[in-house]
Amino acid sequence: MRRPASRSAAKALATPPVAVAAKRVLGLDPGSIRTGWGVVERNGHTARGIAAGVIRLSERAPLAERLEALHRGVCEVLREHKPDTVAIEDIFFARFPQAALVLGHARGVALLAAAQAGLPVSTFPPAVVKRAIVGSGRAEKQQVALLVGAMLGLRELPGIDATDALAIALTCLNASRLGV
Repeated sequence: MRRPASRSAAKALATPPVAVAAKRVLGLDPGSIRTGWGVVERNGHTARGIAAGVIRLSERAPLAERLEALHRGVCEVLREHKPDTVAIEDIFFARFPQAALVLGHARGVALLAAAQAGLPVSTFPPAVVKRAIVGSGRAEKQQVALLVGAMLGLRELPGIDATDALAIALTCLNASRLGV
């Protein structure tokens, strides 16, 4: 391979930077009592947190009513923040099968809301999210929350369910770079 004759020639041979369109991801950490949500946007190489919160459902309400309220809540977040894609945490193996089934219902409602909005959905197992954020698939929730806060420059952490959702959104934004 020939070397360029000068620095200006070397610059001419370099690949010009490609303009990357902003990408907005809604991360969801589904639950039948609390569903965390977080919106992260990447513009170029910079990711920033747009908003985060928790959809809280009554523990005393029948499951069908909680699921309907969850659907309304997710649809409201989708309308308000207009993401390009949705990232949802996969169900993990649980010791309590009944709890896993109820969690599956909540996750299904979140998937339905995203599909009704015509948005692509990516799913990530909890261990992959932890590995993408902390470097270890066995990291504690608080460790994930602190690193999410640092990555997004948050002055205050929005709560564990919301920071989990932000971590899921960040994992989605970085999936191709991380080989996920």
